[in-house]
Amino acid sequence: MKKTLAIFAHPYFEYSTTNIELIKAYETSDLLIFKDLYEEYPDFHIATFKERKRIREYERLVFHFPLIWFGLPPLLRLWIDEVFDMSWKAENENDHPLMNKDAIIIVTIGAKKENYQKGGLYETTIEELMKPLTLCLQVTGIEVKEIIAVYESDDLEEAALKRICHQITKTLETS
Repeated sequence: MKKTLAIFAHPYFEYSTTNIELIKAYETSDLLIFKDLYEEYPDFHIATFKERKRIREYERLVFHFPLIWFGLPPLLRLWIDEVFDMSWKAENENDHPLMNKDAIIIVTIGAKKENYQKGGLYETTIEELMKPLTLCLQVTGIEVKEIIAVYESDDLEEAALKRICHQITKTLETS
């Protein structure tokens, strides 16, 4: 497993039984550090330089969050805006701190998968909704390895939840 930083952002985490179970998948490795942005920055005042220094140490970033109004939670969006400094890229095009890292996106969605299809209720896919995030990552030299979309996350049965946890663990170990 690569040295991994899991960046978790859920504004109502205590009410999300699914996410409480999903983050247990991160406990399987000593090479993975879990950070809850809403716990660390409840006032939304991000320690930008501390975060930039921290992410230098990791080969992989995991972005784990619920879909909120078809996008990212506000604190995760702010974190990206403040931490991903484009001057890193301008200073040295081939050797900036985000270059050669990869990312996994884990997004929990309350609705059914059918709603997020062409011709579905929302006429768009999760991949399309994740395009702003994947583009931010791509522009900074981070390769998105996988997007894991967890549909009907409020109503998952135990067997389905275990399968998703296994998928997350397997992805972290093999990608």
